[in-house]
Order: sequence, then structure tokens, then C-alpha cells
Amino acid sequence: MAEFDELFSSALRGLERVGPTHLRLVLDGGPRVEETTRDLVARETSCCSFFSFRLSIAGPTLILDVEVPAVHSRVLDGLAARANGQVAS
Repeated sequence: MAEFDELFSSALRGLERVGPTHLRLVLDGGPRVEETTRDLVARETSCCSFFSFRLSIAGPTLILDVEVPAVHSRVLDGLAARANGQVAS
């Protein structure tokens, strides 16, 4: 969680709760942020395989879509709450 908090505080620019099992995070673009994000989600997937992450590039930003099965929606709620408290200006 500390690494997600660090990513959120340094690179998160927005978030959208697409649905109860889907969170979209908008991050600053750039090779360093992309590399950090790819590494973090790879490690998180190996730990908690119920997470599904999709990273895409949208102009100068990265879009990280996070999805979980309905049974794990409360875990996604927690991640969304942490991210919401860290949106950088």
C-alpha cells in the first residue's frame, strides 16, 4: 500500500469510479511513471490475482484501469479511498 500511496501522491491526476468493480486512475505520463506503474501492478497481480490491471497511454497521461470480481469490490473501495485522498494538483 505504501508504494501505491507514493505513486498516487506523485503522479495521480484524477480518478473515476466507472462501476462498483472498476476504477480508472489518470496518471502523469512519462517513462519513469510508466515503468514504476508496470512494476507495481505486476507485483500486485502476483500477490492478489483477483486484480485485473490495464495500462494505456492517452496523450500526455497514463490511464490505469483496475477491475476486480464483485466479491472483492470492498478491496477496490479501499484503493479508491486511498487514491482519492492523494489526488495531486
